Amino acid sequence: MDGTAIIIILAIAGVASVLLFALKGLLDQVPDVIDSAGKARDAWQRFKRPELPPQADDQEPPAAA
Repeated sequence: MDGTAIIIILAIAGVASVLLFALKGLLDQVPDVIDSAGKARDAWQRFKRPELPPQADDQEPPAAA
């Protein structure tokens, strides 16, 4: 019975460490996902409302020398 208890404890610790490692990997990716979502949102807004070209002035360009 003592051997079985030790194996169960080691198995639980192993599963917990694998879960923590996987959770850390997921949480490390969250900032990149948020940055990508912000870039996608900005690109979508630029697509929906493209910038207008600057208005031409009534002045003539300077003469070439």
